[in-house]
Amino acid sequence: MSADFNDKQYLLQCFALAELGRHTCSPNPVVGCVIVRDGQTVGEGWHQVTGQAHAEVIALKQAGELAFGATAYVSLEPCAHHGRTSPCTSALISSGISRVVYAMEDPNPLVAGKGAAQLHASGVQVVGPLLQHQAEILNQGFLKRMREGLPFVRVKLAMSLDGRTAMANGESQWITGSDARADVQQWRARSDAVLTGIGTILKDDASLNVRLADYAGTQPVRVIIDSNGRMPADAGTLGLSGNVLVAIANECGWSAPQNSKSTVTVKAFPGNNGKVDLKRVLQYLAGDLLVNEVLVEAGATLSGALLQAGLVDELLVYVAPRLLGHAAMPLLQLTGLDKLSDSIALEFVDVTILGDDCRFRLAPRTDRVSEG
Repeated sequence: MSADFNDKQYLLQCFALAELGRHTCSPNPVVGCVIVRDGQTVGEGWHQVTGQAHAEVIALKQAGELAFGATAYVSLEPCAHHGRTSPCTSALISSGISRVVYAMEDPNPLVAGKGAAQLHASGVQVVGPLLQHQAEILNQGFLKRMREGLPFVRVKLAMSLDGRTAMANGESQWITGSDARADVQQWRARSDAVLTGIGTILKDDASLNVRLADYAGTQPVRVIIDSNGRMPADAGTLGLSGNVLVAIANECGWSAPQNSKSTVTVKAFPGNNGKVDLKRVLQYLAGDLLVNEVLVEAGATLSGALLQAGLVDELLVYVAPRLLGHAAMPLLQLTGLDKLSDSIALEFVDVTILGDDCRFRLAPRTDRVSEG
């Protein structure tokens, strides 16, 4: 059965509902559902907390008997397997729903087309995928983890208009204003892990936690890349509750202090030249810790290494309208860029004004700027 204009509008409503679970349903995807009968919305739901009822079940409960003969709109293909909850397809079929419109196929191999097939086999009219591109943006981290075994990686950077991150003496607080710093807290809140290097810990004693007054989600895993085990026993981040991963290059004898308030894991990820293998760290985060999204808040060296290794999906660049001069510290340390054709090409995702500052969201492109 074909889709119509109203189908797309109701799916957009599902997307907005899905966002309400952004901070509380990871590692599951965010999902929204709307039940419509005779042109009226009779039920709404979103996946609120991991391990609890999915969006479809919540919407069906709200709709009650009005679900019979209605259309269910879902931002992601309904699940057809038993996990921590029962299959959503069973709930939809037993409710008497006559039509299901979904935005995209679930990449989870336990679902992947099985939900739509089960609905169709039970006589439910199925339409989808519809608005797949928008639906994929909604769950970039979950999709990448399922498809590639890696999390979606964002690198946060703050710079002056002339591309500098700190004065020559290291002074950097604060280049950007309070609105930009508050925006960073929102990105931390949606991330499952915040990653930095030991240099940032030693210089700034970064806490890496979410400090939003109304934040109800789980604190992200705090990941420190520390090749040689230089993590201070009195580091501020160890004095906070939550989970910390210290990624070392080789066994170096470092262990968390006994009075640490954090649950600390020290794990070796040996790479080349005595460095941590960054891809293996990300694979561990996705595979073992079920991390969907990582926010990188690191210095020029680590951020540049991740970018040049092809491990970055998005850049968040906060730009302050001030000039620090040529002696100040650069944004990224990038090696081997000798010609214009070697440059790293980016594309804008969006541009947002935040108080006196501006935020660029950019994504790396696979092509390069050519000479000539």
